[in-house]
Amino acid sequence: MNIFVLLYNSGTDKEGIHSIELRGRTIVLMFEDNDDATRYCGLLEAQDFPLPTVEMINIEEIKDFCIRLDYECKLVEKNFVPKTAEDRLLISPPQINQEVDNWEEEKFNNSNIDINTIKENLEKLL
Repeated sequence: MNIFVLLYNSGTDKEGIHSIELRGRTIVLMFEDNDDATRYCGLLEAQDFPLPTVEMINIEEIKDFCIRLDYECKLVEKNFVPKTAEDRLLISPPQINQEVDNWEEEKFNNSNIDINTIKENLEKLL
């Protein structure tokens, strides 16, 4: 099954995937519908967040990527209706965004995860 994700700097050495932080966990959003993903991008842009691009990717590749990095992934189904405040974050970005300028350095500064391996894994997703 193909889904849609939001990528920053797609196709570059600084490529990253959009995620949210929830209860100390990194969650990668996957959208079943391209229009929902595009709408989410518009909401990010309205908050002066860097504008990602919508990319179609096989859901199994994203799941494998998340498992390797100990991230979670959430599928936002077409016509999704939130039932909780946490569910609302799946269709509308939080009001406060984390800085993304140095995301690679901050995330992996004290980690033994190889950044080149992560980049290669992201490239494989495309």
